Amino acid sequence: MTVLDQFRLDGRVALVTGGTKGLGRAMAEAFVEAGAQAVVVSRHLDEAQAVAAQLAAHGGTTCHGFACDVTDPAQVETLAQTVLDAAGRVDVLVNNAGINIRGAIDALTVDEFLQVQATNVTGPWLLTRALVPQMKARRHGRIINLGSILSVISFADRTPYATSKGAILQMTKALAMELAPFGITANAMLPGPFGTEMNLPLTKDPEQYAAFVAKIPLGRWGDLEEIKGLALFLASDASSFVTGAGIAIDGGWTAQ
Repeated sequence: MTVLDQFRLDGRVALVTGGTKGLGRAMAEAFVEAGAQAVVVSRHLDEAQAVAAQLAAHGGTTCHGFACDVTDPAQVETLAQTVLDAAGRVDVLVNNAGINIRGAIDALTVDEFLQVQATNVTGPWLLTRALVPQMKARRHGRIINLGSILSVISFADRTPYATSKGAILQMTKALAMELAPFGITANAMLPGPFGTEMNLPLTKDPEQYAAFVAKIPLGRWGDLEEIKGLALFLASDASSFVTGAGIAIDGGWTAQ
């Protein structure tokens, strides 16, 4: 076996929440390119199924698309069973679905704060809880949580999002400790600025866009294609001795 063989995912199943667009879709593409079956999860069934069909054509593997509101415990349990019935297993779980509500703390509502926590924190916890038993039974699994550079630094007007992403990093570390005896790793990816739908308010504002670029040592925003390598590393056997890590992919922002 060569080192490149360690990055292959042949015969494995990777589930990506928020997998129809942005970082989620890019990661799903990486997994099918490496030989995995992809399970794409979205709130919208038609979008999930359409992207799954495109991924299957792109990678030549069987892919599935399912709808789920990850904040709803009953829907998450149903999703987990449906996926296991359809694909037989989940080897790689990517908790990518997330939202961001920006605003000054005294302008935000309690409901807005809780909405962000429900999607960004409770959702990953629920889906991980639902899928961990079958990973334990096989003594193998890869859990990848999407944090953010706001897991370790912060900006003004981001209390809901920064709170949620700090929690995700700590959840990842706790999962790593708990699941290590079962051969399951848990790591967090901490992206900086990428041109995703969530960041449209920033990319459409030339002043804010330039202000972000000025803080990035590499002098630019990330391209969606650039998330693929780290995602594939963490999903594959190449990362077998990496767990509990929060890995920044931010052009050097948090190195300062």
